[in-house]
Amino acid sequence: MSPLSEKPVTAADKTFIQLRQDIVEGQIAAGSKLSETELSTKYAVSRAIIREAINRLESSHLVERKANVGAKVVALTPEGLVQLYEVRESLEGMAARLAADQMTDQEITALQDLLNSYGDTVKSGETYYQEAGDVDFHYRIILGSKNTHLISLLIEGIYHLIRMYRVQLGMSGPRVTTAYDEHRHIMQAIANRDAELAEMLMRRHISYTKQSLQKKLNGEFS
Repeated sequence: MSPLSEKPVTAADKTFIQLRQDIVEGQIAAGSKLSETELSTKYAVSRAIIREAINRLESSHLVERKANVGAKVVALTPEGLVQLYEVRESLEGMAARLAADQMTDQEITALQDLLNSYGDTVKSGETYYQEAGDVDFHYRIILGSKNTHLISLLIEGIYHLIRMYRVQLGMSGPRVTTAYDEHRHIMQAIANRDAELAEMLMRRHISYTKQSLQKKLNGEFS
């Protein structure tokens, strides 16, 4: 399926997307064991379809297999967060740099409109939550890089694991406003075709987000 539009084509696709969403949003708990029998009943599909979905989720780094345990949802850990965000900072920084050169004027305008649409939510103090795909600021910039290898590494690789941390740990308080402002500055750098500044601002933004999520995770583990 194209990263631009993940409309399920088959029952297997539909099950994979639903199972992935349930894991990302915590409906299926991080660190929990996955039973093919239980999941086939829950989603009303065959065990073969569940097995295929679990294999695909393993490729997305949302599921891991351990000897004598079987398939488990990955656990959210401070160490895992740091390692993931080190990679994210580097790759999405590169994506922002490339997007400043590669995005069309129409795509930049659409990205500005997307950010503006979140303005009222941010001002009201609500959490700054973005669904997956085209309504996610970061997703748009990744696609805007126009680099197929980078898009594959991020969207088909670690994007949903990043979302799992973002969604389950949430973003609230003062960080909501500052994150939104950081997005606006990144957006302006891309609109100005300032690739170097766009990369620097994106890397800084992700570093700040990592620090915010670390505090929440460390609070859970203390």
